[in-house]
Amino acid sequence: MTQPQLKIAVLDDYQILSEKHFKALPETAYDVTIFSDTLRPYDHPDTLPDEQERLVERLKPFAIISTMRERTPFPDSLISRLPNLRLLLTTGTRNAALSLDAFKQRGISVAGTVYANSAKGPDSTTQHCIALILAAARNIAHDSRVIAEGGWQTTSAVGLTGKTVGIVGLGRLGVAVARILHVAFGMRVVAWSPNLTQQIANEKAVAAGLAVGNDNELQEHPVFEVVSKEELFRSSDIVSVQLVLSDRSRGIISLKDLEIMKPDAIFVNTSRGPLVVEKDLLQVLKSGKIKAAALDVFDLEPLPLDSEWRTVPWGQDGRSHVLLSPHTGYVETDVIDSWYAQQVENIKRWENGQALLHIEADADKEGVEAVAEDEEDDNVEAANADGLREGTSDKTEDRREKDFEDAVVTGEFDFLESFATCI
Repeated sequence: MTQPQLKIAVLDDYQILSEKHFKALPETAYDVTIFSDTLRPYDHPDTLPDEQERLVERLKPFAIISTMRERTPFPDSLISRLPNLRLLLTTGTRNAALSLDAFKQRGISVAGTVYANSAKGPDSTTQHCIALILAAARNIAHDSRVIAEGGWQTTSAVGLTGKTVGIVGLGRLGVAVARILHVAFGMRVVAWSPNLTQQIANEKAVAAGLAVGNDNELQEHPVFEVVSKEELFRSSDIVSVQLVLSDRSRGIISLKDLEIMKPDAIFVNTSRGPLVVEKDLLQVLKSGKIKAAALDVFDLEPLPLDSEWRTVPWGQDGRSHVLLSPHTGYVETDVIDSWYAQQVENIKRWENGQALLHIEADADKEGVEAVAEDEEDDNVEAANADGLREGTSDKTEDRREKDFEDAVVTGEFDFLESFATCI
């Protein structure tokens, strides 16, 4: 007797990059549907009941769902309405938008992916952050638009050489961004996060190959200078946000921080939109209190068509300039291809009763809430590929426990790829 096809949904694949990978699955066994759009999050406060129903009806038929990072959240309230779901595949190694307890209670397997790039140098998100900083400082998008409309010079650039960059969250990405700006432009680096100490910052500078001298010299003249949150926002010419989003860090940047920035300062966020109180940022920018903002992330993604980020004539009538990108800091073809290939491999393993690669685990979720949110890691795979696991072993669990304890002691939590639960 012929087995019925397993229904697979690939969600939020804007570029249809998954198609060639999922075509490798036999059509006789699998029925694959690719969705290139994103419906409103089920539990978002602005999502109407009919929009919730539309999302449920879209997802209800599928036994296997492939997600792209946090584009479609899966809270308990949504998972409970998906009776056919048996396997959830996500991408990357940390996904705070998944209710892991709800999946576990219903016996639904959850697995992530990694990207182990052997090339040396800054990763995708770091490159994107630097690109936004330079484009905002040099008015690239504004000047391009002015020329296309028949104009010429209308504003002047902000030089970076010798200026101050404030890094909010001195984790892996924060260090990478700071290192480039310090080495390439001679920028002074100041940093703050809730648990950051000068000793930790010094160790990071040494690890990045930036610091020389003994501990006393580093304390007197640190390469990464730890300052108060107020001083960082007040003194920095560039403020770059590199924090992890959690209940503790949500809204950690608000009007009292933004309104004390320099008039020529630039605010950059490539981490997560809800780290910043959106209405406060909009208020500061509409009143033109700072030069510009460069944003890759937003409270609600994709941005609604009526969002003020789309509709306000930024850079006109005294408003600040605003440079936007559609959360593409991690969107590189090689990365996405690798993720989808691993998802297809996990489908084959799941169907054959084999252990899944990069399975999700409850300890990861606990780690997000228990330690400092000092880093936003979109592509930590390359640095920690050796920490991955296939299934579960006592040795792996011992190492995970030690990593967690070390993170608590240092106040810094660099998620390993083995922490496949929390993308």
